[in-house]
Amino acid sequence: MTLISRSLRAAPLTMARAICQPSALQRRTFLTPTAALRADLVQDMYLKELKAYKPTPLKSSDSEGQVQKFSAPKPPQSPDEGDIAKDLKAYEEQQVEVEGQVASGEPAPVEEDWFEPPEEEEAAAAH
Repeated sequence: MTLISRSLRAAPLTMARAICQPSALQRRTFLTPTAALRADLVQDMYLKELKAYKPTPLKSSDSEGQVQKFSAPKPPQSPDEGDIAKDLKAYEEQQVEVEGQVASGEPAPVEEDWFEPPEEEEAAAAH
């Protein structure tokens, strides 16, 4: 019980010390009004200059050196209709080539097997 009674007696002493000593918060508030006034001075100067700024008026001739004049592209030339008929006839007369078919008079191509099995067995034996 003596331990509890000692802590109860010490509690009022620590409270009295805390009340009597000036806190760190009270010491810091001494400098804050000066910092706030400085911020207001800078802000006031900035707003004053911002309000006094007058941009130069834009003229219609300002963009002359910056933008090219638009000119429509030339229309494409239409193909000659006489050539179209001749080209169509030549297309219709062509022989159809299908992959894998042998043309007349040519030997059949030999198909090669390009697949190579993996060399796992040889690699495993080497290690």
